Amino acid sequence: MNIAEEKLINIASLLEESAEKYPYRPAIIFPEGKDRNGKVSYTHYTFEQLFKETKLIAKALEKYGITKGTKTVLMVKPSLDFIALVYALLSAGIIPVIIDPGLGIKNLKTCIAEVEPTAFIGVTKAHVARIIMGWGKGTINKLITVGGNKLFWGGLTLEELKQTVSNADDYKIMKTDGEDTAAIVFTSGSTGVPKGVVYTHKNFYAEVLTLRDTYGLKPGEVDLPTLPVFALFDPAWGVTSVIPDMDFTKPAEVDPKKIIQAIEDFGVTHMFGSPALVNRVGRYGEENKIKLPSLKRVLSAGAPVPSKVLARFKGMLLEDAEIYTPYGATECLPVTSIGTNEILGETKALTDQGKGVCIGRAVQGVEISVIKISDDVVSQWNDDLKLKTGEVGEIVVKGDNVTKSYYNRKESTDLAKIYEKDGKELRHRMGDLGYFDEKGRIWFCGRKAHRVITDNGVYFTIPCEAIYNTHQDVYRTALVGVKINGKMNPVICIEVDQNSKTKNKDSIKKELFEISNKFEHTKSIKHILFHDSFTVDIRHNSKIFREKLAVWAETQNLS
Repeated sequence: MNIAEEKLINIASLLEESAEKYPYRPAIIFPEGKDRNGKVSYTHYTFEQLFKETKLIAKALEKYGITKGTKTVLMVKPSLDFIALVYALLSAGIIPVIIDPGLGIKNLKTCIAEVEPTAFIGVTKAHVARIIMGWGKGTINKLITVGGNKLFWGGLTLEELKQTVSNADDYKIMKTDGEDTAAIVFTSGSTGVPKGVVYTHKNFYAEVLTLRDTYGLKPGEVDLPTLPVFALFDPAWGVTSVIPDMDFTKPAEVDPKKIIQAIEDFGVTHMFGSPALVNRVGRYGEENKIKLPSLKRVLSAGAPVPSKVLARFKGMLLEDAEIYTPYGATECLPVTSIGTNEILGETKALTDQGKGVCIGRAVQGVEISVIKISDDVVSQWNDDLKLKTGEVGEIVVKGDNVTKSYYNRKESTDLAKIYEKDGKELRHRMGDLGYFDEKGRIWFCGRKAHRVITDNGVYFTIPCEAIYNTHQDVYRTALVGVKINGKMNPVICIEVDQNSKTKNKDSIKKELFEISNKFEHTKSIKHILFHDSFTVDIRHNSKIFREKLAVWAETQNLS
């Protein structure tokens, strides 16, 4: 299907196809509680049940006055209701506003105020917070409470909403235009205030198809999505989604036994895990000599995945299974992909030498360029902007899965988008730095906002940090810029591995300087600081908030 030529599209139609082809297969399996023996018990929807529930909710929403184009905040935990609600909203052309609760109270209020929603669907806890914090005050007038009572704020519970419609067999999915707004999804805010990314129905459709085709996902497979967005895609692929028993806001603290148990109980074939989760489960698997023969592919993204983490988890899989590290962002996903065979067999050695992290080649349908580093607006595209192979610059992408704007953020949109001469087509500036190698692969060098500019040159985070990451006692590192005597200096912050047997930080520091002095781009870094635990993003527990580390580093006695 050529998405660019398709006018009326809606990914809810893919769920309808799955329901027609595989009506009695499980679509969503959800941990409902525990049995008398303490073992997790599950409930589920078949594809037919999920589609019927979706139609019922969509029809009831329209009857309640939440109709096409209504911006609707959705704050519901991953569950059967969550999946059905999202597909119902898309089916009716309603615009779900997805905001991660972990962004913080202040950011949540700002995000909701910017969007000016008129409807709010949430669990009881979300409604209480909405009232106390004044979220959407003055704009929200339609309320739905999920999984609890509506208490004093009125509106309807989800069950009451569904009871307003007796039958929805005749309901038809809204034929949305590809350029219609499908959703507003907020970024994690790891490099500033979270921004609402405007997804069109074409963007969603392209994302779903590109992920399916890139990784060869087939109907009948079983997925364990430890990031909720993948649970949304599964029904469109005809893939069974097993919602794991975990706190989605704390993937770094997941109980590995629960993840492994779910994989074994349901014969999971596909899994997504943040680097922090993959690290935790992989450690447990290595220590207990666990094998997961059903898993044939694993995806891990959100931040660069250390090769030692990949190797550890790969040891749990069969020889022909692979871990892939797709690269992308909320604004465009996926962009590139690479697997462990290539990483562990070739690129790891170059990463350890400070060449950056290889993120692979462009996925089908995505065009990648690298342009000169600039913090200014680039209003119009021309091919002269492209850098040569091997030159580090900003990564720029183009494709049907590339979103066009941030909601109500013109300045941010102008900084992030480059328009073609016709003014219609555009490219997105990823805000990431990298370069092409001779094989056409992209090597990631870190966020543009995180580069450290000094009198002696520019330091890029990933190439510098990789040198220190090779030390056996280092869990992760972060390069930050600190002013010393009025001049900017590069400083490396170190988080020691919790399993480290070396407790003497002075000896670790000495060894780190011995390593860094061997490399041209790190030998001039004269300051190393130890930090107990880096602040990371709530979504993946992997993206390091280097801005906060820089503020902390400023308070240390550096001279």
